[in-house]
Amino acid sequence: MSDLFNAKRFALFFRKTIAERPILTVGVMALLLILSILLYTIIKKIAGFGPAQNITMIWGLAGGSFLLTSFVFGYFGTNANGCSYLTLPVSFLEKWLCAIIIVLIIYPVLFLLCFHITDSLFVAAYHNSLDPASPFYKQFYESVYTLDLTGFFAWKVYSLFLTLTGCMLVGGLYFNKAALIKTSIAITLLTLAIIGINWLMAFSIFRNVVDAAPYNHVVLSIGRETGTLILPTQAGNIFSTGLKYVIPGFLWLLPLIRLREKEF
Repeated sequence: MSDLFNAKRFALFFRKTIAERPILTVGVMALLLILSILLYTIIKKIAGFGPAQNITMIWGLAGGSFLLTSFVFGYFGTNANGCSYLTLPVSFLEKWLCAIIIVLIIYPVLFLLCFHITDSLFVAAYHNSLDPASPFYKQFYESVYTLDLTGFFAWKVYSLFLTLTGCMLVGGLYFNKAALIKTSIAITLLTLAIIGINWLMAFSIFRNVVDAAPYNHVVLSIGRETGTLILPTQAGNIFSTGLKYVIPGFLWLLPLIRLREKEF
């Protein structure tokens, strides 16, 4: 039997994880899906379909996975639980894979399926409520449509999901207690630091800065007009690739290394 990975041993460990902590796995996932449906319903009534789709997608996928991950690696709140988890007769790779499958495969698939069904039902109900005899029927009909899960906005959310979930995986292993709170604070401070450094760099080079997105563009005030300076295409592609793939990949692999360090 392989010391690093064995399919039968991994299957038993995965089943044990789900069976012994149903409230922190199945229960939390079900709660997040229910809250997502309620959020969609409330925002749709207040602000319309567009904001409801966008906010629910961001909160449900990126925010929901962030919360779920804090429970998946929540073994280190006490020394007893941490020691019990680390001494389980499975490899560090199998422990990492168990968490990855739950937060990277099972929950996203369930959420996207639930979101698409909810979105389709609400959009269909709106279309059916329209009067075909109205002169504005076509305009109203085409103004509301289901969110494209392969579109530009969706891929932005997928990138955010990978980054936030990776941060929580790392935080769950490096912060022994209150990992959710500590990781949230760390992300907030890091984000503010990046924005602050970016603004300082912009003000040190240009005058009349109106806006400065981190490593993306700078908006300058020129008389009564504004002008935008953007990164060159090559530099922008390098930054975009790092943000979408390199940083999330590093964050998802770091817990694997940390798990091995903890076991030794």
